[in-house]
Amino acid sequence: MGRLEGKRALITGSASGIGRAAAKLFAKEGARLTLCDIKLEENNGLAEEIRSTGGEALPIHTDVGDPEAMQTAFERSIKAFDGLDVIYNNAGGATSNDGRITEIELEEFWHAIRLNLFGTVLGCRYGIPHLVASGGGSVINTASIRALIGTAGADAYTSAKGGITALTRALALQWAHANIRVNAISPGVILTDRVRQLLSDDDPIRAKTPLGPSQPEEVAPLAVYLASDESRQVTGAILPMDGGAGVV
Repeated sequence: MGRLEGKRALITGSASGIGRAAAKLFAKEGARLTLCDIKLEENNGLAEEIRSTGGEALPIHTDVGDPEAMQTAFERSIKAFDGLDVIYNNAGGATSNDGRITEIELEEFWHAIRLNLFGTVLGCRYGIPHLVASGGGSVINTASIRALIGTAGADAYTSAKGGITALTRALALQWAHANIRVNAISPGVILTDRVRQLLSDDDPIRAKTPLGPSQPEEVAPLAVYLASDESRQVTGAILPMDGGAGVV
């Protein structure tokens, strides 16, 4: 029996990168999945791939920064699977327009906040009541090494991810009474397609990573652990997946 056998999980940002790798591993471990992503074709293709191997997956075209879209995604998930056990707020990212706070366009700042922080807020706002109804569960948020150590050149993204770390700890305290665990994974240099395009070979974060960059498939097992009952005594944790960058 898989480590997530029968668990009902909703994953945002599921169509690519860490979310895609996590969705495949969650399915392999027995989870029933709701896949939320703005990339319609890629997300539908992932769902078909999971179904072809005997898994259950409901793809939903979702803009995580849109309250109505997120509320609808959770409603459809509950209707399909009759409950919810895991929320993985994975969707996020930055663009090449990010930079120093004194130089970036304010539109870029709000874009980063909407996608990363507000999207996570909406996932918690609309998802946690369903975890309560299920008798408890796990919320997994996605932070970043940039929120934990001083870095330069992505101040909008850093601000958004810093908000996620603070929110994670606050919600862990608030919802423990309902048997809900809230944790965050803090990735470092993860070689997704997006990061490969943005990250130069001489980026200081890459240079500060003793074990070198990671692959999305190396983050997924940590998400499975947090989704599973194995982590039932873990909450309020910001768990690094950064190749040692946080200790340099």
